[in-house]
Amino acid sequence: MSVLLDTHVWIWWLTPGSPLTARERAALDASAERGPLALAAISMWEAQMLYARGRLDLPLPFADWLVRATDERMLRVLPLDRDVVIAVNQLPAAFHGDPADRLIAATARAHALALATRDARLKRARIVRIWKP
Repeated sequence: MSVLLDTHVWIWWLTPGSPLTARERAALDASAERGPLALAAISMWEAQMLYARGRLDLPLPFADWLVRATDERMLRVLPLDRDVVIAVNQLPAAFHGDPADRLIAATARAHALALATRDARLKRARIVRIWKP
């Protein structure tokens, strides 16, 4: 496990025709073949919120999709635990106002993982190591 997927990257990776480049998709596929990629638990909630608001179109019911999208052979869901909360506490107060993004960044820091993201604010902040395909 060497990379944490931001919510949008996780969804895009599993969605044909997504904004991911062929190079990014191939790099994620190759990483997943070597071992599970990581996902912060909050990302499952974000996906559910997107689905509930009609902003995530899925080919099957949400529960079925989530079970497949978090298959432990390709993905390890990292919990919101003590180490993540400590890492959140260590983030600068001015860093990113979105609580989910703060938890995702803290999860990457707590587990010493690079973060696969397209979020410009996360990239600019230089709070976490950014994954490069």
